[in-house]
Amino acid sequence: MHKNEIIEGDSALILRSLPESLIDLVVTDLPYLVNYRGREGRRLENDDNPDGVLPVFAPMARAMKPNSYAICFTGWTALPQFAAAWEAASLKIVSQIVWKKGYSSRRGYTQYRHETAYVLAKGKPQKPAHPLPSVMDWVYSGNRQHPTEKAVEVIAPLIRCFSKPGDLVCDLFSGSGSTSVAAALNQRNYLGIDIDPQHCATARTRLAGVARFQDSEVAA
Repeated sequence: MHKNEIIEGDSALILRSLPESLIDLVVTDLPYLVNYRGREGRRLENDDNPDGVLPVFAPMARAMKPNSYAICFTGWTALPQFAAAWEAASLKIVSQIVWKKGYSSRRGYTQYRHETAYVLAKGKPQKPAHPLPSVMDWVYSGNRQHPTEKAVEVIAPLIRCFSKPGDLVCDLFSGSGSTSVAAALNQRNYLGIDIDPQHCATARTRLAGVARFQDSEVAA
């Protein structure tokens, strides 16, 4: 129960309904609270609504196992709000990972050529045996199935570094399901939550494809 499924609904409400200390690792791409609009006009649910994002962290921490990690992609513009919410949930920033892009995704005071994730700790988890570099190269997904879709190739190393086979990896803002796909491909269980029914359907379709591939590999 609560493993290997994509749940449609509000993440904070769903997390409150989960058993305590269920989740081994959280990897999630948060709405950055920048009122994002893509080149094609696509938008993100709650990206202009802190009340739709920040309340997720307290129930997230409750559902995480003691001494575990959460990796949260986010930008710098709303970092004070995120940092305050993480601290209130007793989650400590223990590291930062930056991916450098070969292109500019936006121009303002500077050219935006990177993505960032913060590594949060609940309690005092054991440090990874083989830590990742703090700066890595970005892999562009093409954003075909979601306005800010993260490539599986970006997510998979995080899962391999901060969890072990058989663990439960949760994505609170699942989108098109890249985190769950990466988990399934690396022998982890997954739990994805998203408020958008279309994105949930996309994620389920992708995961069905992973399952068919794995079944064919076993049969071979």
